[in-house]
Amino acid sequence: MALDQNRIQPLSQLEFFARQVVEGFITGMHKSPFHGFSVEFAEHRLYNTGESVKHIDWKLYGRTDRLYVKRYEEETNLRCQVIIDQSASMLYPVVSKPTLQQPTKLLFSVYGAAVLMQLFKRQRDAVGLSAFDEEMTINTRAHSGAVHLQQLYAYLEDMLATGQPKRNAVTSAAKSLHLIAEAVHRRSLVVIFSDMFETAGNQTELFQALQHLKHNKHEVILFHVSSKAQELDFAFDNRPHRFVDLESGQEVKLNPAEVREIYTQRTADYLEEIRMRCHQYRIDFVEADINRGFEQVMLPWLLKRARMM
Repeated sequence: MALDQNRIQPLSQLEFFARQVVEGFITGMHKSPFHGFSVEFAEHRLYNTGESVKHIDWKLYGRTDRLYVKRYEEETNLRCQVIIDQSASMLYPVVSKPTLQQPTKLLFSVYGAAVLMQLFKRQRDAVGLSAFDEEMTINTRAHSGAVHLQQLYAYLEDMLATGQPKRNAVTSAAKSLHLIAEAVHRRSLVVIFSDMFETAGNQTELFQALQHLKHNKHEVILFHVSSKAQELDFAFDNRPHRFVDLESGQEVKLNPAEVREIYTQRTADYLEEIRMRCHQYRIDFVEADINRGFEQVMLPWLLKRARMM
Protein backbone atom coordinates (compact mmCIF):
# COMPACT_ATOMS: atom_id res chain seq x y z
CA MET A 1 0.00 0.00 0.00
CA ALA A 2 1.46 3.36 -1.04
CA LEU A 3 1.50 5.86 1.81
CA ASP A 4 1.03 9.58 1.28
CA GLN A 5 3.70 11.15 3.48
CA ASN A 6 1.51 14.25 3.86
CA ARG A 7 -0.97 12.09 5.79
CA ILE A 8 1.55 11.61 8.59
CA GLN A 9 0.70 14.03 11.40
CA PRO A 10 2.28 14.47 14.85
CA LEU A 11 -0.91 13.16 16.48
CA SER A 12 -3.64 11.58 14.39
CA GLN A 13 -7.22 11.11 15.50
CA LEU A 14 -6.61 7.38 15.75
CA GLU A 15 -3.53 7.84 17.92
CA PHE A 16 -5.37 10.32 20.14
CA PHE A 17 -8.17 7.80 20.70
CA ALA A 18 -5.65 5.04 21.46
CA ARG A 19 -3.90 7.23 24.04
CA GLN A 20 -7.17 7.97 25.79
CA VAL A 21 -8.12 4.27 25.94
CA VAL A 22 -4.72 3.22 27.27
CA GLU A 23 -4.58 5.98 29.87
CA GLY A 24 -8.02 5.01 31.13
CA PHE A 25 -7.04 1.35 31.21
CA ILE A 26 -3.83 1.98 33.14
CA THR A 27 -5.63 4.25 35.62
CA GLY A 28 -8.19 1.52 36.20
CA MET A 29 -5.48 -1.04 36.83
CA HIS A 30 -4.19 1.04 39.75
CA LYS A 31 -7.45 0.15 41.50
CA SER A 32 -7.61 -3.47 40.35
CA PRO A 33 -6.02 -6.79 41.41
CA PHE A 34 -3.54 -6.25 38.54
CA HIS A 35 -1.73 -3.49 40.41
CA GLY A 36 1.62 -4.95 39.34
CA PHE A 37 0.81 -3.73 35.83
CA SER A 38 0.40 -0.15 37.01
CA VAL A 39 1.71 2.89 35.15
CA GLU A 40 5.27 1.88 36.05
CA PHE A 41 5.00 -1.60 34.58
CA ALA A 42 7.05 -0.64 31.53
CA GLU A 43 10.08 0.22 33.61
CA HIS A 44 10.14 -2.14 36.58
CA ARG A 45 10.14 -5.80 37.49
CA LEU A 46 9.62 -7.51 40.82
CA TYR A 47 12.70 -7.82 43.00
CA ASN A 48 14.07 -11.35 43.31
CA THR A 49 15.36 -12.35 46.75
CA GLY A 50 19.15 -12.46 46.88
CA GLU A 51 19.94 -10.03 44.07
CA SER A 52 21.58 -6.65 44.55
CA VAL A 53 19.43 -3.94 46.16
CA LYS A 54 21.27 -1.29 44.13
CA HIS A 55 18.47 -0.76 41.63
CA ILE A 56 15.43 -1.06 43.92
CA ASP A 57 12.98 1.80 43.40
CA TRP A 58 12.34 2.86 47.01
CA LYS A 59 9.82 5.55 46.03
CA LEU A 60 7.71 2.93 44.30
CA TYR A 61 8.10 0.67 47.34
CA GLY A 62 6.68 3.47 49.48
CA ARG A 63 3.57 3.66 47.28
CA THR A 64 2.99 -0.06 46.71
CA ASP A 65 4.68 -1.80 49.67
CA ARG A 66 6.29 -4.11 47.11
CA LEU A 67 9.92 -4.28 45.98
CA TYR A 68 10.51 -3.41 42.33
CA VAL A 69 13.83 -3.19 40.50
CA LYS A 70 14.36 -0.52 37.85
CA ARG A 71 14.56 -2.25 34.51
CA TYR A 72 16.84 -0.78 31.90
CA GLU A 73 15.76 -0.24 28.31
CA GLU A 74 17.66 -3.21 26.90
CA GLU A 75 15.80 -5.43 29.39
CA THR A 76 12.33 -4.25 28.42
CA ASN A 77 12.40 -4.23 24.62
CA LEU A 78 10.42 -6.81 22.70
CA ARG A 79 9.78 -6.99 18.99
CA CYS A 80 6.09 -7.12 18.10
CA GLN A 81 4.43 -7.73 14.73
CA VAL A 82 0.74 -6.85 14.38
CA ILE A 83 -1.09 -8.65 11.57
CA ILE A 84 -4.54 -7.56 10.36
CA ASP A 85 -6.82 -9.61 8.13
CA GLN A 86 -8.05 -7.09 5.57
CA SER A 87 -10.26 -9.48 3.57
CA ALA A 88 -13.80 -8.60 2.51
CA SER A 89 -15.40 -10.68 5.28
CA MET A 90 -13.82 -8.30 7.79
CA LEU A 91 -16.14 -5.53 6.52
CA TYR A 92 -19.07 -7.21 8.28
CA PRO A 93 -21.49 -5.99 9.50
CA VAL A 94 -22.17 -3.80 6.49
CA VAL A 95 -23.12 -0.28 7.54
CA SER A 96 -23.05 2.94 5.54
CA LYS A 97 -20.56 4.61 7.87
CA PRO A 98 -18.88 2.34 10.47
CA THR A 99 -18.24 3.90 13.88
CA LEU A 100 -17.08 2.68 17.26
CA GLN A 101 -20.76 2.41 18.17
CA GLN A 102 -21.45 0.37 15.01
CA PRO A 103 -18.08 -1.15 14.14
CA THR A 104 -17.11 -3.56 11.43
CA LYS A 105 -14.62 -6.30 12.24
CA LEU A 106 -11.96 -4.37 10.32
CA LEU A 107 -12.65 -1.13 12.19
CA PHE A 108 -12.44 -2.97 15.53
CA SER A 109 -9.17 -4.63 14.47
CA VAL A 110 -7.63 -1.34 13.34
CA TYR A 111 -8.55 0.42 16.57
CA GLY A 112 -7.42 -2.61 18.58
CA ALA A 113 -4.06 -2.50 16.82
CA ALA A 114 -3.79 1.25 17.48
CA VAL A 115 -4.44 0.70 21.19
CA LEU A 116 -1.80 -2.03 21.36
CA MET A 117 0.70 0.25 19.64
CA GLN A 118 0.27 2.74 22.48
CA LEU A 119 1.06 -0.04 24.93
CA PHE A 120 4.10 -1.01 22.84
CA LYS A 121 5.24 2.60 22.96
CA ARG A 122 4.90 2.73 26.75
CA GLN A 123 6.95 -0.46 26.99
CA ARG A 124 9.58 0.82 24.53
CA ASP A 125 8.83 -2.21 22.39
CA ALA A 126 9.49 -2.20 18.64
CA VAL A 127 6.44 -2.79 16.46
CA GLY A 128 5.84 -3.71 12.84
CA LEU A 129 2.60 -3.95 10.88
CA SER A 130 1.39 -6.48 8.31
CA ALA A 131 -1.95 -6.80 6.52
CA PHE A 132 -3.36 -9.15 3.91
CA ASP A 133 -6.41 -9.96 1.80
CA GLU A 134 -5.81 -12.25 -1.20
CA GLU A 135 -2.17 -11.16 -0.95
CA MET A 136 0.11 -9.20 1.36
CA THR A 137 -0.88 -5.53 1.32
CA ILE A 138 1.39 -4.15 4.06
CA ASN A 139 4.53 -5.54 5.66
CA THR A 140 6.82 -3.28 7.70
CA ARG A 141 9.68 -4.29 9.93
CA ALA A 142 9.52 -3.61 13.66
CA HIS A 143 10.98 -0.33 14.91
CA SER A 144 10.38 1.82 17.97
CA GLY A 145 10.96 5.33 16.66
CA ALA A 146 8.30 8.05 16.85
CA VAL A 147 8.27 8.67 13.08
CA HIS A 148 7.85 4.95 12.41
CA LEU A 149 4.91 4.81 14.81
CA GLN A 150 3.26 7.77 13.07
CA GLN A 151 3.66 5.95 9.76
CA LEU A 152 1.93 2.90 11.19
CA TYR A 153 -1.00 5.01 12.37
CA ALA A 154 -1.23 6.48 8.85
CA TYR A 155 -1.34 2.95 7.42
CA LEU A 156 -4.12 2.03 9.85
CA GLU A 157 -6.15 5.08 8.89
CA ASP A 158 -5.74 4.22 5.22
CA MET A 159 -7.13 0.75 5.95
CA LEU A 160 -10.36 2.35 7.11
CA ALA A 161 -10.61 4.28 3.85
CA THR A 162 -10.13 1.36 1.45
CA GLY A 163 -13.73 1.58 0.15
CA GLN A 164 -15.71 -1.33 -1.25
CA PRO A 165 -14.64 -4.94 -0.68
CA LYS A 166 -13.00 -6.89 -3.48
CA ARG A 167 -15.43 -9.39 -5.00
CA ASN A 168 -14.47 -12.90 -6.06
CA ALA A 169 -11.17 -12.53 -4.22
CA VAL A 170 -9.86 -15.68 -2.57
CA THR A 171 -8.48 -14.77 0.84
CA SER A 172 -5.12 -16.39 1.48
CA ALA A 173 -4.36 -16.01 5.15
CA ALA A 174 -2.17 -19.11 5.06
CA LYS A 175 0.07 -17.79 2.27
CA SER A 176 0.47 -14.41 3.96
CA LEU A 177 1.23 -15.91 7.38
CA HIS A 178 3.91 -18.12 5.82
CA LEU A 179 5.50 -15.03 4.23
CA ILE A 180 5.39 -13.13 7.53
CA ALA A 181 6.89 -16.07 9.41
CA GLU A 182 9.86 -15.97 7.02
CA ALA A 183 10.12 -12.17 6.94
CA VAL A 184 10.21 -11.67 10.73
CA HIS A 185 13.71 -12.94 11.38
CA ARG A 186 14.15 -12.24 15.09
CA ARG A 187 12.00 -13.87 17.75
CA SER A 188 8.92 -11.68 18.13
CA LEU A 189 5.51 -11.47 19.70
CA VAL A 190 3.07 -11.83 16.80
CA VAL A 191 -0.46 -10.47 17.26
CA ILE A 192 -3.09 -11.52 14.70
CA PHE A 193 -6.53 -9.95 14.20
CA SER A 194 -8.67 -12.18 11.97
CA ASP A 195 -12.14 -13.68 11.70
CA MET A 196 -10.42 -16.91 10.55
CA PHE A 197 -13.01 -17.43 7.80
CA GLU A 198 -10.57 -19.13 5.48
CA THR A 199 -11.88 -20.55 2.23
CA ALA A 200 -13.23 -24.08 2.62
CA GLY A 201 -10.47 -26.58 1.91
CA ASN A 202 -7.71 -24.17 2.98
CA GLN A 203 -8.11 -24.72 6.70
CA THR A 204 -5.31 -27.28 6.90
CA GLU A 205 -2.99 -24.80 5.18
CA LEU A 206 -4.05 -22.12 7.66
CA PHE A 207 -3.15 -24.33 10.63
CA GLN A 208 0.20 -25.15 9.00
CA ALA A 209 0.91 -21.42 8.68
CA LEU A 210 0.18 -20.88 12.38
CA GLN A 211 2.49 -23.78 13.17
CA HIS A 212 5.15 -22.14 10.97
CA LEU A 213 5.09 -19.03 13.16
CA LYS A 214 5.66 -21.13 16.27
CA HIS A 215 8.33 -23.23 14.55
CA ASN A 216 10.26 -19.99 13.98
CA LYS A 217 10.18 -19.39 17.76
CA HIS A 218 7.63 -16.55 17.70
CA GLU A 219 5.10 -16.10 20.49
CA VAL A 220 1.62 -15.70 19.02
CA ILE A 221 -1.70 -14.23 20.17
CA LEU A 222 -4.62 -14.86 17.82
CA PHE A 223 -7.58 -12.51 18.35
CA HIS A 224 -10.58 -14.20 16.74
CA VAL A 225 -12.62 -11.14 15.73
CA SER A 226 -16.37 -11.61 15.35
CA SER A 227 -19.75 -10.01 15.68
CA LYS A 228 -20.71 -12.72 18.12
CA ALA A 229 -24.47 -12.31 18.23
CA GLN A 230 -24.88 -12.57 14.47
CA GLU A 231 -21.92 -14.62 13.27
CA LEU A 232 -21.62 -17.17 16.06
CA ASP A 233 -25.09 -17.26 17.64
CA PHE A 234 -26.96 -16.46 14.40
CA ALA A 235 -29.30 -14.22 16.41
CA PHE A 236 -31.37 -12.81 13.56
CA ASP A 237 -35.12 -12.08 13.68
CA ASN A 238 -37.43 -14.95 12.81
CA ARG A 239 -38.36 -13.68 9.35
CA PRO A 240 -36.96 -14.04 5.82
CA HIS A 241 -33.50 -12.50 5.32
CA ARG A 242 -31.15 -12.05 2.38
CA PHE A 243 -27.58 -13.09 3.21
CA VAL A 244 -24.70 -11.98 0.97
CA ASP A 245 -21.19 -13.45 0.91
CA LEU A 246 -18.97 -10.36 1.08
CA GLU A 247 -16.11 -12.09 -0.72
CA SER A 248 -17.96 -13.84 -3.57
CA GLY A 249 -21.12 -11.73 -3.80
CA GLN A 250 -23.30 -14.84 -3.73
CA GLU A 251 -26.74 -14.40 -2.17
CA VAL A 252 -29.15 -16.72 -0.39
CA LYS A 253 -32.61 -16.01 0.99
CA LEU A 254 -33.80 -17.94 4.03
CA ASN A 255 -35.43 -17.79 7.44
CA PRO A 256 -32.67 -17.98 10.08
CA ALA A 257 -34.77 -20.21 12.32
CA GLU A 258 -34.64 -22.94 9.68
CA VAL A 259 -30.84 -23.25 9.73
CA ARG A 260 -29.82 -21.79 13.11
CA GLU A 261 -29.19 -25.12 14.82
CA ILE A 262 -27.00 -26.61 12.11
CA TYR A 263 -25.22 -23.28 11.48
CA THR A 264 -24.31 -22.72 15.14
CA GLN A 265 -23.17 -26.34 15.50
CA ARG A 266 -20.88 -26.20 12.49
CA THR A 267 -19.50 -22.83 13.57
CA ALA A 268 -18.87 -24.12 17.09
CA ASP A 269 -17.13 -27.22 15.69
CA TYR A 270 -14.85 -25.09 13.51
CA LEU A 271 -13.93 -22.74 16.37
CA GLU A 272 -13.26 -25.70 18.64
CA GLU A 273 -10.84 -27.06 16.06
CA ILE A 274 -9.06 -23.70 15.96
CA ARG A 275 -8.85 -23.65 19.76
CA MET A 276 -7.50 -27.19 19.80
CA ARG A 277 -4.84 -26.41 17.19
CA CYS A 278 -3.84 -23.22 19.01
CA HIS A 279 -3.52 -25.14 22.26
CA GLN A 280 -1.45 -27.77 20.45
CA TYR A 281 0.90 -25.12 19.02
CA ARG A 282 0.93 -23.08 22.28
CA ILE A 283 -0.76 -20.11 20.66
CA ASP A 284 -2.97 -17.87 22.79
CA PHE A 285 -6.48 -17.92 21.29
CA VAL A 286 -8.66 -14.99 22.39
CA GLU A 287 -12.29 -14.39 21.41
CA ALA A 288 -12.73 -10.72 20.53
CA ASP A 289 -16.36 -9.61 20.17
CA ILE A 290 -16.40 -6.30 18.28
CA ASN A 291 -19.16 -4.99 20.56
CA ARG A 292 -17.27 -5.45 23.83
CA GLY A 293 -14.52 -2.80 23.77
CA PHE A 294 -10.73 -3.02 23.90
CA GLU A 295 -9.90 -4.27 27.38
CA GLN A 296 -10.38 -7.77 25.93
CA VAL A 297 -7.39 -6.95 23.69
CA MET A 298 -5.11 -5.13 26.14
CA LEU A 299 -5.26 -7.47 29.13
CA PRO A 300 -4.38 -10.70 27.25
CA TRP A 301 -1.43 -8.92 25.69
CA LEU A 302 -0.16 -7.61 29.04
CA LEU A 303 -0.43 -11.06 30.59
CA LYS A 304 1.37 -12.60 27.63
CA ARG A 305 4.16 -10.04 27.84
CA ALA A 306 4.57 -10.60 31.57
CA ARG A 307 5.02 -14.34 30.97
CA MET A 308 7.63 -13.66 28.28
CA MET A 309 9.66 -11.37 30.55
